Amino acid sequence: MHPDREASWTPPADAADQPRQVRRIVSLFRPYRGRLAVVGLLVGASSLVSVATPFLLKETLDVAIPEGRTGLLGLLALGMILSAVLTSVFGVLQTLISTTVGQRVMHDLRTAVYGRLQRMSLAFFTRTRTGEVQSRIANDIGGMQATVTSTATSLVSNFTSVVATVVAMIALDWRLTVVSLLLLPVFVWISRRVGNERKKITTQRQKQMAAMAATVTESLSVSGILLGRTMGRSDSLTRSFADESERLVDLEVRANMAGRWRMAVITIVMAAMPAVIYWTAGMALQLGGPDVSIGTIVAFVSLQQGLFRPTVSLLSTGVQIQTSLALFQRIFEYLDLPIDITERENPVHLDQIKGEVRFEDVTFHYDAAADGGEGTEGKADRGRPILDGVDITVPAGSSLAVVGPTGAGKSTLGYLVPRLYDVTGGRVTLDGVDVRDLDFDTLARAVGVVSQETYLFHASVADNLRFAKPDATDEELHAAARAAQIHDHIAALPDGYDTVVGERGHRFSGGEKQRLAIARTILRDPPVLILDEATSALDTRTEAAVQQAIDALSANRTTLTIAHRLSTVRGADQIVVLDRGRVAERGTHEELLELDGRYAALVRRDARLEPTR
Repeated sequence: MHPDREASWTPPADAADQPRQVRRIVSLFRPYRGRLAVVGLLVGASSLVSVATPFLLKETLDVAIPEGRTGLLGLLALGMILSAVLTSVFGVLQTLISTTVGQRVMHDLRTAVYGRLQRMSLAFFTRTRTGEVQSRIANDIGGMQATVTSTATSLVSNFTSVVATVVAMIALDWRLTVVSLLLLPVFVWISRRVGNERKKITTQRQKQMAAMAATVTESLSVSGILLGRTMGRSDSLTRSFADESERLVDLEVRANMAGRWRMAVITIVMAAMPAVIYWTAGMALQLGGPDVSIGTIVAFVSLQQGLFRPTVSLLSTGVQIQTSLALFQRIFEYLDLPIDITERENPVHLDQIKGEVRFEDVTFHYDAAADGGEGTEGKADRGRPILDGVDITVPAGSSLAVVGPTGAGKSTLGYLVPRLYDVTGGRVTLDGVDVRDLDFDTLARAVGVVSQETYLFHASVADNLRFAKPDATDEELHAAARAAQIHDHIAALPDGYDTVVGERGHRFSGGEKQRLAIARTILRDPPVLILDEATSALDTRTEAAVQQAIDALSANRTTLTIAHRLSTVRGADQIVVLDRGRVAERGTHEELLELDGRYAALVRRDARLEPTR
């Protein structure tokens, strides 16, 4: 396991372009501009109501109390109470709407990233760790929750409060206002420095969280636990995880402490400002300056205290936005991933599919960023095509077996039909139509794949089967399972078809999982079937049972079998031997034995290995 390995894709050169990034962030909120307009009105109303209180206080101290006007005093007190009530109500409504909008934006982001990844080619997933992908969706988007749910609203709210408060302070006394705002530019500069520092640390922290998530995903899966236990590496894996966690601890501390002392200085200075105002007003009176009433000074200090909270919050929000830009950048990197396999603008849709498959002068090689799906062939020789000038015709309803040494391009050839990869030269056709011209729905209905690596969800047997056909009846499930030679085994389980298969199906044996996968494909009923070494990992007895299921599945279908064991392909209508990406031999089993070439050599090798299986 390689905790430090990252996906090899690199973001476009302009990914760090902050103005463009900010525009993209703003565009996320565009569908909800109506609700945001309501939030803006609530923010404005709340700010206006809140700055009214100091003026009411001034009138109370300068007029109502000194003059003994109890009626006015009652009205002013009632106004203060009403101001508090309205401010609180506006705040609750504002929080409700802004949180709802923020959560919808997070939902849109999660869905967009997941949908983008669903459209990526198989090559992307062969070079990207599962934990890295999960971390982008969970940790990165989750880390943006505060930003998208409250930061934008907080920014508008605090800015409006600051502007309204400064205007009110100027209305009371412009000289005291100048004294209060002298240090504000310095505070803004400090907050920007802190924001840039936290953004850099956040980028490092998210990468470390992704690496740790990938380590957990790999080592704590059923396969990972089996490997660690049987290799005696459990303690080593624990130490490795501890090292990863230790690095994350350091980054978390740095992220939380970045700029704390500088922001603390701002807090101390702003908290001390009332004393400065009292001192300034007192000195002005002593030196014969303009007379300032007690009510004006108290109201001004009240406004200044009201200015303190939104100003500090505004500076902190700026820091938070800088930090969140690092998270947004990581999400935008995934949203900007190039999609290699796309649907044509006006794709061809086939209602009736016969199942004739043709490979016409097919050439294929992996690009420099992708790792091969055939093991060593994707890495050993980048200059040599994995497939080179392959011409094969598979008539509808017939069977083709593809054999050859490891790295010959067998699996790649099969994966070109359902467009898990796209050819780099020539074309693959289905019923005479280039598969690149077909819509994805037609391809999904037309081609079924059963591979050696059987994948089952951590769900019930019935749910796993219905993944192929969500509206399948129980009778259809049972019929498919019977055809796959697995119904009796399922029925004998205590929970029958409601039995949970476990993580990756580990409650079932290899042969049972393969038969479940075959039953799932039978349920989908595709006219073209790709069998990618579906029995190579099974013992001879299990293989015989699975082969019966495969025979039932292959009946009346166009079948392409990628075979390791040649005993499973002798009855194929056509056998093709691939060698270094080229068709070396073709014919029936008997014809190729008579030729006494590569196929005959593979048969002899298979016969020698058979007793050991």
